[in-house]
Amino acid sequence: MKRNLFSFLALVLAGVVGGSGGSYAEVTEPVARDKYITMTVTALMKREHISKRSIDEEMSQRTLDNMLKMLDPQKVYFYQSDVDALRAQQSRLGEMFRSGEIKIAYVIFKTFLARVDERVATIQELLHMPVDFTVEEELVTDRDLLTYPKNSAEARERLRKRVKYELLLLQMDEMRDEKAAEKKTSPEAATDSNATTTTEVTPNAKEEPEKTPEEKHQEGIEKLAKRYSGFAKRMHQMDNDDLLEMYLTAMTTGFDPHTSYMAPRTLENFDIAMRLELEGIGASLTSEDGYVVVKRLVPGGAAEKEGSLKVDDKISGVGQDTEGPMEDVVDMKLDDVVKKIRGKRGTVVRLEVIPNDGGPKKIVQITRSKIELKDSEAKGEIFEAGKKADGTPYKIGVINLPSFYMDMQAARIGFGEYKSTTRDVRRILENFLQNGVDAVILDLRTNGGGSLPESINLTGLFIDSGVVVQVKDAYGKVSPYDDTEAGALWKGPLVVVINKLSASASEILAGAIQDYKRGLIVGDATTHGKGTVQTLIDIGNVLLQANSSLKLGALKVTMQQFYRPLGDSTQNRGVESDIEIPAITTYMDIGEADLDFAMPFDKIAPQPIQSTNLVNDAIVTQLREKSQQRIAQSEDFQKLIKKINFYRQQKDRKSVTLHAERFLSERADMLDEEEENLEKQELQGANEIERDFYLDEVINITLDYIGALAK
Repeated sequence: MKRNLFSFLALVLAGVVGGSGGSYAEVTEPVARDKYITMTVTALMKREHISKRSIDEEMSQRTLDNMLKMLDPQKVYFYQSDVDALRAQQSRLGEMFRSGEIKIAYVIFKTFLARVDERVATIQELLHMPVDFTVEEELVTDRDLLTYPKNSAEARERLRKRVKYELLLLQMDEMRDEKAAEKKTSPEAATDSNATTTTEVTPNAKEEPEKTPEEKHQEGIEKLAKRYSGFAKRMHQMDNDDLLEMYLTAMTTGFDPHTSYMAPRTLENFDIAMRLELEGIGASLTSEDGYVVVKRLVPGGAAEKEGSLKVDDKISGVGQDTEGPMEDVVDMKLDDVVKKIRGKRGTVVRLEVIPNDGGPKKIVQITRSKIELKDSEAKGEIFEAGKKADGTPYKIGVINLPSFYMDMQAARIGFGEYKSTTRDVRRILENFLQNGVDAVILDLRTNGGGSLPESINLTGLFIDSGVVVQVKDAYGKVSPYDDTEAGALWKGPLVVVINKLSASASEILAGAIQDYKRGLIVGDATTHGKGTVQTLIDIGNVLLQANSSLKLGALKVTMQQFYRPLGDSTQNRGVESDIEIPAITTYMDIGEADLDFAMPFDKIAPQPIQSTNLVNDAIVTQLREKSQQRIAQSEDFQKLIKKINFYRQQKDRKSVTLHAERFLSERADMLDEEEENLEKQELQGANEIERDFYLDEVINITLDYIGALAK
């Protein structure tokens, strides 16, 4: 009987009984497996989450608030009456979750789709009406001050202002593009003796006639029309799996910001990011105006080697094997197109391509291969700077680490040479030692974390041995995790660079380095402040009590909290830098403390550790003063500080002017951005190391640090 029950359950979960569990073209109705997944996630939250809370009245309100915020962050789609009707059912959400009843999610989403269609139709009307940019009026941008529109007239007025605001933003983008183009074609740019490349200026070249303000305005209208119609299409392309993921995550993030349900597609992408490899053609794709557009080719990937596919080409069709039918993918959901292009190595995929250079449509045939995402792995480079007593330059080794990655699947099955952050950084450090570097800079900016074991093992490359992190579970039990391998691979001067986007595993390493007084922490005022530990629980395995091949997604749940060796949590507060370097990220609301329902900061007992005494207050004070003096004299940093001050002023405002002259004059300084630099950052890999003025200051701090240690 028990065997038959599990067999039936397997069929239901696979979608054979009670509805299809495959890929949906759109949201339909709940299927049987959604019920089992919902019940399982709900039970796991009560049992496994560090808070041990159930879905009570407060959690029910958080769930509904989160769902509405996900769908309608600026309160332009739902009516107040829609929200009131949903609030009437709020008290029953806990009971619904426990019984696996999710029809309310479908009510919410289908109401949202109806309102999207209404609003997009209104926007298309508004875009073809005259716009007066001389009127003194403002758009409220603070969500907390906004209410949902009570009727269609109020919704229309809010949309009118929003359209006007977005047209002004497009005007600013146009002005920035023009300024960047002037820089590229100016004689000064062409003859700059310090430039690594030159821009050829040809006065006789045919120039396109300058667009009139009316033409620019019309282009903006067409762009917004496509943007909103594209948004409506994407919303209608959401399927049952997407909606289940959104709804369950609306509930789980009411417990804390980092607990979420991952649908099978999301889990697959998460695994790819952790093991830094996939099988496919090696191209980064995005969706623009209904087309899938190539944004980047992975170096060494199948597409780059084949050579026909170029950046900004549009993909209009996908065919399997050498003779399979070509399927039209225009207006298809991006995830679905990516799934068709991915496949096992050695198989063939054919792409119908519209070249960006205006050439005729063509068919590109590519044999899929194993793609290693090398632009996301650790990368090292050696720079020369300053002078030693003998006149030779110092050698500074810089390591850029975008994430703490590990091929968890290969590690679980005991595969010896699985992808590992620590192994990659070890190889870089060994190369640095062979080349006689004088100091190491470990750049963790924008490193959002990853594998906890990798953060511990990597810290062990810089300390002799001892506790790296302490972990406390939901029952208050504290477990220290040590670097058990005696000896450090790199014993010389170490500088760790952080910003407000350095989170989780990055903060474990930075906190340990600071507690051991092993090196300097420089960068933003603090790191992100994520001091919690999540684990993945496979839903299929829980339901069938065995290793299951059924792909039902996973719950990423917060089960523990981590603490530094000396007892401070990094939660909310983060790791404070020893020397702050100006950056706009310091002032952005992107830290843990800015997130809804974040766990509080606390402390536990310190562990006995052996300090290296390579950093002390006197050294930090001395180096900080020298850095501040250089920054005060740096033209680049003073420009940056001016932009930071502007950003802070704008951030504190609750509304924005819609008067064109005032709007653009307030943002005049922002037009000095070098657009070509932004484009270059988008096209290069996440691990590229560029010696800009910021890195130069980090290197200068490192040189001062070498000198201070020598004394």
